Parts: sequence; structure tokens; C-alpha cells
Amino acid sequence: MKFGLFTHVPWPEGEQPARLFAECVEQAALAERLGFHSVWIAEHHFSRYSLGSSSLVLAAAIASRTERIRLGTGVLIPTLHNPIRLAEDTATLDCVSGGRLDVGFGRGTFGYEYGGFGVDETESHARFRESVRIVQGLWTTPEFSHDGEFYTLNKLNLVPPPLQSPHPPIYIAASYTRQTLEFLVRGGYRLCIAVVQDTERSLELCRRYLALSADAGADATLADVPFFRYFYVAETEAQARADTAAHVNWILDIMQWRRNFSESSEVPYSIAEWRRERAELPLSFDYIRDNRAFIGTPEQCAAQIAELRAQGVEYFGCNFAMGGIPHEKVMRSMRLFADEVMPRFRDAG
Repeated sequence: MKFGLFTHVPWPEGEQPARLFAECVEQAALAERLGFHSVWIAEHHFSRYSLGSSSLVLAAAIASRTERIRLGTGVLIPTLHNPIRLAEDTATLDCVSGGRLDVGFGRGTFGYEYGGFGVDETESHARFRESVRIVQGLWTTPEFSHDGEFYTLNKLNLVPPPLQSPHPPIYIAASYTRQTLEFLVRGGYRLCIAVVQDTERSLELCRRYLALSADAGADATLADVPFFRYFYVAETEAQARADTAAHVNWILDIMQWRRNFSESSEVPYSIAEWRRERAELPLSFDYIRDNRAFIGTPEQCAAQIAELRAQGVEYFGCNFAMGGIPHEKVMRSMRLFADEVMPRFRDAG
């Protein structure tokens, strides 16, 4: 079974971005030493929810400190980029990392992120599909031309080309919309499962992906579908809860708070003040623990992973660094996972 590391690089009030970036790189380097297959970085903009606004730059920093671990974008938002530049940057990162890049694309983001970039959110489906096709075309086709709804390209030659042939693997983050699933199946892309969906809903999405693939004559499996979950393992269940509860609640609060902004964002404001003024509560820690997170002892977490494997999942991604959990606790949990959980699944390859 393959294991990945995933992070949004959260930015709670009072924390310094430079230090959080350095800790993220250190966590990725540790993941390589512990035998993780990959490290994935999210892209978000204008929010304390994530420092991943330049996730490819951060991935390059990780590449410079590692040798084997694969580097994933979980996910890039192509609608917020010029696809030519995106093809150039990803190809360059693939080259400098020695061909270790996995490129995940996704459409989902918040309205003020689209607004900040001056992109019409109602066009996001069409822009997303066109941008992904352009990036793939530039990666693979000399003198690539394209005449589309949003972009016109005439005989462009990508410099540099990606190192991997024919191109880095492409993953698509899908929700429950059939439109996105059909796009990724038709394109021969791989599905990836986000942390923000309930586990049972995510498994149903996997089943729909397999069914659509079979209908299209494709021999798809879940072997290369990264299935990301909020994750934390500690010596006791009580310790796991004590270490994570406030940080999971911070994630839930930020996710609820940022939905209130159609412009600007929550960055200049105080979360404590907003908590006093809000009219309704978000989901609870207990709900997330029961439906989206694997938080507990090595035995409990291993049992949950085994349940996923019984459903065909062979690629599990761990979001240890949730909502500002201190770096030393993240590193300790990663080591405990590698010592007490990962060995139980080595027979799966």
C-alpha cells in the first residue's frame, strides 16, 4: 500500500509564514526518510486557511531537500492561471525534481479567490476543461496550436518539456458532479479524493468513477487514486483528541467564516471576535472524527485504513498538519505512524 503526505499549510493568527514553510519542507523530508510515497500541497489564495498560493514554488523547495519522494499538487486551480505559464512551471519542476511531479488539478475554490483574479466563476467548468487540455497539449505536442473559447495558441513549443514521458501523471479532484467525473474518465486522468468530503461519500465517488470508467471501456482501478483524510495518531485515544480538537475546530471555523466573504477575506480580522458574533456553529469535531478524519491510536487508525483497503483503496494520504498543530507534534505523529501503522500494510506492496 502507498502512503502520501498532504498539507494545506494552514496559517493561524500569530504564526510566521516563513517558519511554517520551513516546517512544511522539514515534514516532507522526514516523510521521505520514513518511506512515504509522496507529498501533496494544496493551492488556495487570500486566506489563512492555506499558505499554498504558490504551491509549485514550495514543491520546488521540497524537491531541493529530497531525492525520491514524489511531489503532488493537491490541487492546482488552472482557472486562476495562464495555462501556458502553468505548463512551463510544471514542466520545469518536473525537470528539476528528476521527474517526480504528479499534477493534480481542481476547480473548487471560493468566490473571492475567483474575484481576486478577475475570473468569472460561472465560466469555471469550461475554463477548467480547456486549461487542462492546453497544459497537456503543450507538454506533449511540438508546435501546439489551440483555438478555444478562452484561449488561442498558434504553434507554441514548450521550453522545457517535462522530464516524464509522455507527461507527468494528471489527477483530477472531483466532487459529486457527473460533469467532472465524465471529463476525467474521457481524458484518461486519475481521480483524487479530497479531505473535505465524508469518507462514505468519497467511497461512493470512487465507485461511480469505476463504473463510468467501465462504461467507457477503461480498465480503471483505485490503485493510483490518492484517498486523503485528516489524520493523526497518538499513543492513546485521549491524547489524539487532546492534540487535535482545537485545530480541527479552527479548520471548521475558517471554512465557515471565509464563506461570508465575496471580496477581501478573513485575513485582516480576528477569528475570536467572529466566533463571538456568528449566528450558527459549524460541524463539530466529533462529526469530523467520525466521518472525515482518522484520529486515534495506531490500532484504531490501522483498522480504518484496512476498511478502506477492503473497498479497493491502495493509496492513502495523511493530512497530519491540521489547523496549526505544533510542528513537533506533527513530526512525532508521523514517526509513530511509520513505526506502528505502515508496517501492517507492507504486504500490499
